[in-house]
Amino acid sequence: MRNQSGAAYAASKYTELIVRKPMLLMEFLMQEMHGISRNKVKAILSGHGVSVDRKLVTQYDFELTPGMVVRVSKHKRSTELNSKFVKIVYEDKDIIVIEKNIGILSMAATTQTFCVKTILDEYFKRRHFKCTAHVVHRLDRDTSGLMIYAKNVEVQQILEENWQNIVTDRRYVAVLCGKMEKEGGTVTSWLKDNKAFITYSSPVDNGGKYAVTHYHTLKTNDDFSLVELKLETGRKNQIRVHMQDLGHPVAGDVKYGNGRNPIGRLALHAFRLNFYHPRTREFMNFETPFPTPFVRLFQENKE
Repeated sequence: MRNQSGAAYAASKYTELIVRKPMLLMEFLMQEMHGISRNKVKAILSGHGVSVDRKLVTQYDFELTPGMVVRVSKHKRSTELNSKFVKIVYEDKDIIVIEKNIGILSMAATTQTFCVKTILDEYFKRRHFKCTAHVVHRLDRDTSGLMIYAKNVEVQQILEENWQNIVTDRRYVAVLCGKMEKEGGTVTSWLKDNKAFITYSSPVDNGGKYAVTHYHTLKTNDDFSLVELKLETGRKNQIRVHMQDLGHPVAGDVKYGNGRNPIGRLALHAFRLNFYHPRTREFMNFETPFPTPFVRLFQENKE
């Protein structure tokens, strides 16, 4: 199979426009796409056909600044994904980047289990795409945030075999129990499941997998801490177990914590995912806002 160059592939998928002066997105698109109507622009925006600096934008009054890159898709989507569990952030012929909500598995634990993969497969089917979603990494059922799925076996294999070189930055934000003593640091240990499938941590090699988590404290109050976490390795339950090791478990974690739950969910969200496109090698960077309940917890407790 012959690969397209990154530039040729990009040109076939979207029109790329550079912002020269400050203006609103609607004004910019009408100026650059000569003769297009306001309603047509709104239709493209609502149809997830516009991105700004690789982030999907749907609001017509989005403020642009010089140097931003606006991409307008050349292909109309036939059927949109309407799901409370999954939001599409980016999609091309090889990959789909989504934001997962809490309360759903990344992939089926058993056949016929409702999960992100089944939602995406049904979405592809409605669009008459001859592809399925292939899992390359996971988030726990009650963890929200960014994920990437491959749309064919070849790309799945590229991602799985070269994950450490392709993915450059995976970051999470968490609300941890208690006031963090340090501004930042690194937790390292070996992680291994016992017979009850509980992951436990050891400071010495126990035959498990070596895990490294970097943390940086963003905000604290007397009861909780808002912490940014960067994974150097991606092990099962890594963040939850490492935060338990620190004595500051993730809020809402009944399995690896004390169960204190100020916001009604496991307070862990994957907010950043940066990687090189497995096919074109183009650098892709995606980021979502911190969940509002995470931030509000610290605003409400502000002195």
